[in-house]
Amino acid sequence: MKKKVALLAGGFTGEYEVSIKGAEQIESQLGINIYQVYRIIINREEWYHQTKNNEKVLIDKNDFSIQIDGEKIKFDVVFIVVHGTPGEDGKMQSYFDLLKIPYTTCDATTSALTMNKGYTKAVVKDINALNTANSIQLFKQESSNVKEIESQLKLPLFIKPNNGGSSIGMSKVNHWDQLQLALNKAFAEDDQILIEEFIKGREFTVGAYKRNGDILVLPITEIRSSKEFFDYEAKYTSGVTEEITPAKILAEQTLKINEIVIAIYAKLNCRGMVRIDFILQDYTEEFFFIEINTVPGQSENSIIPQQVKATGMKMKDFYSLLIEEAFK
Repeated sequence: MKKKVALLAGGFTGEYEVSIKGAEQIESQLGINIYQVYRIIINREEWYHQTKNNEKVLIDKNDFSIQIDGEKIKFDVVFIVVHGTPGEDGKMQSYFDLLKIPYTTCDATTSALTMNKGYTKAVVKDINALNTANSIQLFKQESSNVKEIESQLKLPLFIKPNNGGSSIGMSKVNHWDQLQLALNKAFAEDDQILIEEFIKGREFTVGAYKRNGDILVLPITEIRSSKEFFDYEAKYTSGVTEEITPAKILAEQTLKINEIVIAIYAKLNCRGMVRIDFILQDYTEEFFFIEINTVPGQSENSIIPQQVKATGMKMKDFYSLLIEEAFK
């Protein structure tokens, strides 16, 4: 009997449509011959199964089930493609833990931790060969003292929401008179923000996943943006960013990144697929941690699919592997 997979998409953030596109791509790859896939859409108003005829079948939240033609359908596993809250920050993971339904992402604790950029940096900063930029974490209830920030950090700075995804609310500050506006923009997205010193260099991103207990690293992608930094527009607007997979870097740099990625994956107790972003600093050849994404994008042109294809693996095999790993 085919396993019943709930393909969970949507969410409560500006990445809703990105999530839907990712779910469409995953569903097309898994196909009817491998699993019974049910697309489940969640938003602030309702949770429902979207049928092939675009009909809505509401979810029974008591046990995460649906009724179709008088039959009660319960799912064997959940493939989570929700970016941001509530699918990437541990909320849905906690719900599925209570219901004892396996899922494809990191567990609730790791998901909650890694959504907070400041806390994640504190955990990974001691990993060998990995650097973190000088930074300050601010909370909305605190009064932001610009002079105090000036005394602790050097320009340029990146200001970003601590719990946000896709760089929404991010700004680069080149002059101190831009700081307050950047703080306001970030606080409009989150009650916590991170102020980091800018690290000049090449930007890379790399996926990792686990198979039979081993942490495997995908080919590295270099991000080259025509914008000053890799924000939401750069990520999702065609032609703004060039993504080179595999990246053109030295063999010893690839080895170093792979070792760092495996160490981060292990230290954060990750599960499923993740994507980790770095800067290779100019002149020093030092790697600086940017962030980790525990529900990376899965639309056809997203980075993880690019990296999987670069290995020669088929996407349906990769997604099947993630589902089977969720049962272990």
